[in-house]
Amino acid sequence: MQLLLLISDANILIDVEEGDLVVPMFSLGYQFAVPDILYVEELQQRHAHLLEVGLQIMSLSAQALSQAQALSQRYRRPSRNDLFALALAQNKQCPLLTGDAALRQAGEAEQVVVKGTIWLIEQMVREKRITITVARAALQKMRSTGRRLPWEKAEGVLTALEANRHVDPDVDSR
Repeated sequence: MQLLLLISDANILIDVEEGDLVVPMFSLGYQFAVPDILYVEELQQRHAHLLEVGLQIMSLSAQALSQAQALSQRYRRPSRNDLFALALAQNKQCPLLTGDAALRQAGEAEQVVVKGTIWLIEQMVREKRITITVARAALQKMRSTGRRLPWEKAEGVLTALEANRHVDPDVDSR
């Protein structure tokens, strides 16, 4: 069975690292990849260990590079590396993971499915990779290190998961 491929920007991977959620994220049934240039310029120096847990590096085809160039003419705010991630997601016809508002807007405008850190945390809880207690602690770590997320939305998602009993309360009481 082919695992769903998700193309990520650096922002998401740093959020997950700050929240100590790398292992649970990579235990989900997805493939996580970044464009090669984004990896070299933004992740290689301080986050190379992500390759050991499953992060894939993908080269952009000539077509994807042309797409990135065209995207840079339409969208001024996302960084060049973020637009490489968007072009790769378009080229691979898969979702884009981003925490960057400008990249999210560009992705949605390009009709790419866009997911973020809160969605990833929700998947980890639903798949019982982490408990809601661990999710809240991870969000607090992210917040304390200056990560920027819609905190009220994150808490709302966790509260809804609790209310809908998607999580066994006994498992979460540890």
